[in-house]
Amino acid sequence: MAELVDRRRVEQAFVERFGEPPRGVVRSPGRVNLIGEHTDYNDGFVLPMAIDRAVWIALRPRDDRHVVVHSLDYDESADFSLDSLEKGPPRWIEYLKGTAWSLASTGRALAGWEGIVAGDVPVGAGLSSSAALEMATARALAAVSDFDWQPVEMAKLCQKAENQWVGVGCGIMDQLIAGCGREGHAVLIDCRSLRTEAVPMPPDARVAILDTGTRRGLVDSAYNERRRQCAAAAEFFRVAALRDVDLELFERAAGDLDETTRRRALHVITENDRTLRAADALRRGETSAFGALMRKSHESLRDDYGVSSDALDAMVDCASVHPACLGARMTGAGFGGCAVALVRADGAEAFAAETAEAYRRRTGHEPAVYICRATAGAELVES
Repeated sequence: MAELVDRRRVEQAFVERFGEPPRGVVRSPGRVNLIGEHTDYNDGFVLPMAIDRAVWIALRPRDDRHVVVHSLDYDESADFSLDSLEKGPPRWIEYLKGTAWSLASTGRALAGWEGIVAGDVPVGAGLSSSAALEMATARALAAVSDFDWQPVEMAKLCQKAENQWVGVGCGIMDQLIAGCGREGHAVLIDCRSLRTEAVPMPPDARVAILDTGTRRGLVDSAYNERRRQCAAAAEFFRVAALRDVDLELFERAAGDLDETTRRRALHVITENDRTLRAADALRRGETSAFGALMRKSHESLRDDYGVSSDALDAMVDCASVHPACLGARMTGAGFGGCAVALVRADGAEAFAAETAEAYRRRTGHEPAVYICRATAGAELVES
């Protein structure tokens, strides 16, 4: 996992590089999706929570329209002009450039800034390090350019940056939870209306993120292929998105779909239903019911959507047999990365150690497991 980062680390690095304290510090969290996978780009429902791993930016404004940034994670500096934004080869700075391009497309007059960026959201693990970086960049640009911070609008613009600049067909969930996270709560998101509802996390349970130690390249994965398959299924059912298809309609008409597309659609339709029932279970404090829905979600992602992996399946298996585990599933786009588990609070530390050891023995991969808490969304901390 990435080295833990906090405000003090980026502030100190800023002073060392620029000779004075920063004017402000931005924090933008990663996220873990508790349930509702591959439903966001189908206008469906998701239930993520912002986590206590984040991207931090310490910054000060510049007098010109240049952005100059040093990344502690890559030990690399990069800069670009807001007057001549051009795509470059894939690297971390493209997320900043793409965000600036998207915000500029609304007619906002952006100002330049310089700063230090660092994060402890592991890259490629399915915890939305890219969305955290995009929303941190948007928050920094809002601070120096003196326009109001509107989390939902900023999430839309950061999604546009990832779709059209970076080239990943992600839905709105990652950016929206990075902007709208709430301390101590998961957030139920309607990805069509973008309505959000904070759902309290149970005090007697903890969320464990289980990193398999395997990675996937999102742009090069089958993610975009799944999105095309879902669009084809929606066209078959003559609806705007698979969110509009219930199980009754699916069972009546899906026999005319090819087997692969039928399975993709079945996952999305049942996952939407599971997500709404899971939010109800959390509201009632029914952690066992929530855990059972997590297990069903993983089975559907593995068997119908085809986005799990041997490592993810092994991690979920190792987690599920632990006595403290209420439920576990893969999380994120899939093909590697992380699983997530809901565990009893009094057994969380034993769960982390024993599940990691069981997974290590089974696969030979080196895992990382940590217990996380729900945090607030992207924010500017004045210095």
